[in-house]
Amino acid sequence: MENFTYWNPTKLIFGKGQLENLTVEIPKYGKRVLLVYGGGSIKKSGLYEKTIQYLNQIDAEVFELSGVEPNPRITTVRKGVDICKREGVDFLLAVGGGSVIDCTKAIAAGAKYDGDAWDLITKKAKITDALPFGTVLTLAATGSEMNAGSVITNWETQEKYGWGSPYVFPKFSILDPVNTFTVPRDQTIYGIVDMMSHVFEHYFHHEENTLLQDRMCESLLVTVMETAPKLLNDLESYEHRATILYNGTMALNGMVSMGYQGDWATHNIEHAVSAVYDIPHGGGLAILFPNWMKHTLHVKPERFAQLAQRVFEIDPIGKTVEEIGLAGIDKLRQFWNSIGAPSRLADYQIDDSKLEVMADKAMIYGEFGRFKKLNKEDVLTIYRNSL
Repeated sequence: MENFTYWNPTKLIFGKGQLENLTVEIPKYGKRVLLVYGGGSIKKSGLYEKTIQYLNQIDAEVFELSGVEPNPRITTVRKGVDICKREGVDFLLAVGGGSVIDCTKAIAAGAKYDGDAWDLITKKAKITDALPFGTVLTLAATGSEMNAGSVITNWETQEKYGWGSPYVFPKFSILDPVNTFTVPRDQTIYGIVDMMSHVFEHYFHHEENTLLQDRMCESLLVTVMETAPKLLNDLESYEHRATILYNGTMALNGMVSMGYQGDWATHNIEHAVSAVYDIPHGGGLAILFPNWMKHTLHVKPERFAQLAQRVFEIDPIGKTVEEIGLAGIDKLRQFWNSIGAPSRLADYQIDDSKLEVMADKAMIYGEFGRFKKLNKEDVLTIYRNSL
């Protein structure tokens, strides 16, 4: 494995009834708080009211930004930045899923930048500071609650980019599984696909001697696959919600990828799709990832075979290494189909009319992917195989 330094400053507060920790954590940073949330589900669930009660207890002056989109947009980020600068906000509180947290990260960085926040997303300007923020997570999926990454969409230009900075680690994240009880079935499925996809992005690399990291990745995948059907049969099970919630965080907080860098090509390919069609990120990954796997199986078939045997329990007897790997990919597709994830772009009424447009957007920074460098023709092939 490569030399590495692991650093994650986010304080993780996990379990039932942990929301009251807001009264302990927020006063460390100030009392002028911007509350960021999505379409209003936190009001229906009662979480909004509880949050406001705790903010009132510390005499916080609360400003609000609601309506963060599932694929958070730069226009919403700009609104948040304007509020922060106009009102002298000290601290941001994201209450929602990964999209709300991603948006909050961009606001936090943009509030400390004398220019358009889109410059930071597109790396035209360097992030040198950010407002402090915390999160109250309501959806197990992205892991944004304990990492420094974010994805923002510019709908006007149909661009969607991942970005990150050590300045945008949350100061704390409160994870109460009860707050995920009201997540609809389809969003629960997308979250499951997303966290598994994060593990796959880590898993496919060329570094040697990653024995422990491999086993940690494999254990996450097995745990999610064992738990997902149980959760989908009982969406208000505290036990199953807690397991999935914890897995989502561990899949992308850097713990399983110390000493190597993963691939991340499939996320880039999906971002181009949802930039054009605004589909759910997890849905796009469910469609694309098995096809990326088939396209790159030849690069290191023994890696796919290891995954197939350890995670998908493929019997290797009488099979070549490539056949074992392919059988594992097929089992992944079968599992995602069994929990109700989409399998074709046609499931979102996407045809071949904009494949070139999407491929060009995916190639904006040139060839990408660490496991296998992809060019435009590679991307087009994966899209065509996903129709």
